[in-house]
Amino acid sequence: MSNSGGAFVQILEAPDNCERVSQLRNYFLNAFNRKPTFIVRCSGRVNIIGEHVDYCGYPVLPMAIEQTILLAAAPTEDNLIHLKNVDSKYKPFKCNINTFTIDVHDSDGPAWYKYLLCGVKGVLEYAKPQNANGMMVLLSGNIPPASGLSSSSAVVSASVLATAYLYNLPLEKQCLATISAECERYIGTQGGGMDQAIAFLAQQGCAQFIEWSPLRATSVNLPENAVFVIANSLTEANKAATCDFNQRVVECRLACRVLAKTMHLNWREIQRFSDLQKALGYSLLEMEKLTNEHLKQLSYNRQELLDFFDISRDDFVENLLTPNTREAESFKLRQRALHVFQESMRVQTFVNVSRDQSERTIHLMKNLMKQSHDSLKTLYECSHPNLDKLVEISQTFGIGARLTGAGWGGCIVALCDGVEQSEQYIKALKETYFANNPRADGKDLSTIVFATSPQRGAEIYLLDAMKTAIN
Repeated sequence: MSNSGGAFVQILEAPDNCERVSQLRNYFLNAFNRKPTFIVRCSGRVNIIGEHVDYCGYPVLPMAIEQTILLAAAPTEDNLIHLKNVDSKYKPFKCNINTFTIDVHDSDGPAWYKYLLCGVKGVLEYAKPQNANGMMVLLSGNIPPASGLSSSSAVVSASVLATAYLYNLPLEKQCLATISAECERYIGTQGGGMDQAIAFLAQQGCAQFIEWSPLRATSVNLPENAVFVIANSLTEANKAATCDFNQRVVECRLACRVLAKTMHLNWREIQRFSDLQKALGYSLLEMEKLTNEHLKQLSYNRQELLDFFDISRDDFVENLLTPNTREAESFKLRQRALHVFQESMRVQTFVNVSRDQSERTIHLMKNLMKQSHDSLKTLYECSHPNLDKLVEISQTFGIGARLTGAGWGGCIVALCDGVEQSEQYIKALKETYFANNPRADGKDLSTIVFATSPQRGAEIYLLDAMKTAIN
């Protein structure tokens, strides 16, 4: 393993042979009657292992994928943000850059442009310009939305990068990743920062072992014959549209605080398992044992927790819950904690196996991925019957697979031993899961089930207008 290189986002000349870049230029000209000055590219990601542990403070192992968000942009002399999408089903939006707000109370989840506004707001909050000029932005994306491949976070991260570049901020990767993670909370999700970190810190050909406090990414070389396949269950799961995701975050925080109080620590100051582990000086195995000893109930109701913490209902709602979980009455603490500690051990084992490669490396990795899915299904309860079906099909071919992303739909990631096995596996999925699936009708199956390899992090492509201005 080696530390990820390059502290700053690369600024490159636009590739001449990229069809999507050329199309986006033309779309922008037609949409705004002028040329864009630059394009931001930001990849989606697949998390190989380490699900629902980043917001608990534990490392994860994602990689950037080939599917990307592209933003074409240009500054304006007015104070308006003009947002458009090449997909005509997404309506244009315009607002004043100095006065806009982000309302997250959409019944079907936040509108597409609000993810862009998150990025703009995050940079404005960070840079605090006196009177910000406006911008024109056109989005083109081929990351399937609500699929667990981080389409929304890629949009937020791309928006942060574009806005930072327009305002001449230093394009330091870790800083941009931190801003992106923080500002996505404007949309209502309480994520841990994995999606934004890999968006900026990814490196070609490697997965990234991402740690927190401080943010650090270390490249992990995967076996040469390892091929990762992504299969979309075609069940959409928008984590900002329901309280499911934040409910799990809250349950982890409550479990952490119950254990902290049990161990006579200041429970109000500790809400992440990693901080509790550090305070206790325990290993992950000891944290698992602590959970088994003190979180014995399968479910805790609100009154039981109020009595345990000896706090008022208002205090509980305002300080221990999130806006979209304030009505929750039942909390599963034991199961969530056990998943987090066991999954974190699997991540470390996966990285160790990668480092000490042998003939059994891929076999061991497959087993770890299967264990991860089983835990997400039973302990974290964030799977879906369609995801489980894809995983079961995978197992019949001797392939390790697991849901990736938040869950409740979206995609699985599967590990194949070589190109031949991956091609046979993709063919089998098309013939079994997708052939009789009405949701696949009329879709290009190559965009629904495909092999992928680790890609590089976010970049800026300069176009003719910007290069001329610089020269």
